[in-house]
Amino acid sequence: MSSSSMIPVANTGAPYSETTRFQVYTHRHLDKIKPLQKLTPEQRFEMEVVSNVLPFRVNDYVINELIDWNNIPDDPVFQLTFPQRGMLDPKDFDRMAELLKSGADRKQVNALAKEIQAGLNPHPAGQQEMNVPMLNGRPLEGMQHKYRETVLFFPSQGQVCHSYCTFCFRWAQFVGDKDLRFASNEADLLHAYLAEHKEVSDLLLTGGDPMVMKTRHLVNYLEPLLKPELEHVQTIRIGTKSLTFWPQRFVTDDDADELLALFEKLVKGGKHLAFMAHFNHWQEMETPIVREAIRRIRATGAIIRCQAPLVQHINDDPKVWERMWRTQVKLGMVPYYMFVERDTGAKRYFEVPLAKTYEIYRQAIQHVSGLARTARGPSMSAGPGKVEIQGITEFNGEKAFILRFIQGRNADWVQRPFFAKYDPEATWFDDLVPAFGQEKFFFSDEYEAMSQERGADVIY
Repeated sequence: MSSSSMIPVANTGAPYSETTRFQVYTHRHLDKIKPLQKLTPEQRFEMEVVSNVLPFRVNDYVINELIDWNNIPDDPVFQLTFPQRGMLDPKDFDRMAELLKSGADRKQVNALAKEIQAGLNPHPAGQQEMNVPMLNGRPLEGMQHKYRETVLFFPSQGQVCHSYCTFCFRWAQFVGDKDLRFASNEADLLHAYLAEHKEVSDLLLTGGDPMVMKTRHLVNYLEPLLKPELEHVQTIRIGTKSLTFWPQRFVTDDDADELLALFEKLVKGGKHLAFMAHFNHWQEMETPIVREAIRRIRATGAIIRCQAPLVQHINDDPKVWERMWRTQVKLGMVPYYMFVERDTGAKRYFEVPLAKTYEIYRQAIQHVSGLARTARGPSMSAGPGKVEIQGITEFNGEKAFILRFIQGRNADWVQRPFFAKYDPEATWFDDLVPAFGQEKFFFSDEYEAMSQERGADVIY
């Protein structure tokens, strides 16, 4: 960004300099987190047990600025970032607890952790088998191409986050098993693939979190998209939780100005830059520095769109979503998606029945203006595509969910309504069966053929 177009830090009096040092804690540092000393030894041991199976990472900004330590364990950001006993099956919890109490070495602990992780559906929706694209007969391991218009790219430098969400469906990226990880640092292959696929209009940079990367790496991936041969890639999306976990990235980090200059260059070059922000609760948007970060990003011409899953213990309340969407609109952001918690990892602790999820969405959307009703959902990112719950109905005495595809592996499926039997206990798409006497959903045969072609199990 040139000095003439530099986006200044607003003179708000906010103590930005007090929170610029990035200090991170993992499961090896639980005893170093001072506020945890308020908890009982039993509670701290439970955290140790869970964090040896599921990834844990948190930083000082989250600890000091976002969590109300007088509201533990109910504080939503505490639930969002710190491990809880209920995240593991009781039998798995007990096995790991006994192993740790026995004084087992790290090799034994890691072996049991890997065994437990294997039972947590580390790669849902066929993403390893069905989504990896090919170039010149070679699989591009750091990419996914599930929908015609959109390519996902996982830069190798962005395979961590500033903190980890306890419910993250990409938890397998963070547990140290290379077989469970998507990552690529081959920018040239990305650009070559995009150049060959003129149907692709959107590139989504994801991870991990691409905003942990230095700006110079982002430049290598993104600036070439301004070349004429990649003109068809109209939209650049950046999927990130950084506005919650480290807003300093856009305000006080050493290369914050260079990052914003890159955003501005992409926008001026004719690209739609969609900053896909992940907010789970309004509490994440209350600090002065996050509001300054939002202001600075918007000043580049980027559009901030907001999305999150509905999860138990954090935001399973329509009033939370109502306030969150209102706050986003107030700050100039666009509510985009309410997702259903995916069938992976600590799902057992966070999942909410689909019927309740739909009712929370319906109640929340009733109490906001049209500018917040851009939020779509509840949406399940299942194997066949993004499936939205549109309602619950009854016909000839049979109750059913009304569903439709927002996105599909076959574009012809999109916007076609279909029905599943009402099940008050169902929490995910593969819990559902067709309604009204139908043996299969309209897409089932075609999706099964796609799965067999790519060597994947048929998992909805």
